[in-house]
Amino acid sequence: MQLMNIDKARYRKNLNIVIVGFIATLLVLALLFGQLLILSFEQEGVNNFRYNLLGAVLSLLACMAVLHTLKMSNFFKEIYYVWQIKQLQNLIYRKVKKVKKAAKNLEQDALIILTFYYQSQQQVYQLDDNTLTISKVNKDLADLQETITNNNLTISVEKFDKKLITSFK
Repeated sequence: MQLMNIDKARYRKNLNIVIVGFIATLLVLALLFGQLLILSFEQEGVNNFRYNLLGAVLSLLACMAVLHTLKMSNFFKEIYYVWQIKQLQNLIYRKVKKVKKAAKNLEQDALIILTFYYQSQQQVYQLDDNTLTISKVNKDLADLQETITNNNLTISVEKFDKKLITSFK
């Protein structure tokens, strides 16, 4: 996956619309499904909790199905991209100790992974206004770039591929 430029204002606006829309739709559908199930299967003296719970589960499934079908639309482009980046960051984070160890030995794949990891973190932190930890990421990236430069290496984030992560077990 390649890093791409994101319009922060558009991303934040669309993300807020999706969040509010998802919550509102989930609430309305949960109430609707719950009431329909209660009306359809109501029994005298029986607690309706299970019908309401089933209604909430059905509404969650319906909302997820809608998001799944819309994820490739132009409106969701940035949101889906950031979601994918965060998934990759999670995969890298689980192996970051091994990757950093390999990077100290100047292994090219490890240096590519770390470059992607830090640059993607920079981007996501800026998009999410995470000002608390971005300075650490900036320092880590600068240190990594210094190591690459001092050893006359050519490392490009464009060479990153998810498959590189699987080589670190």
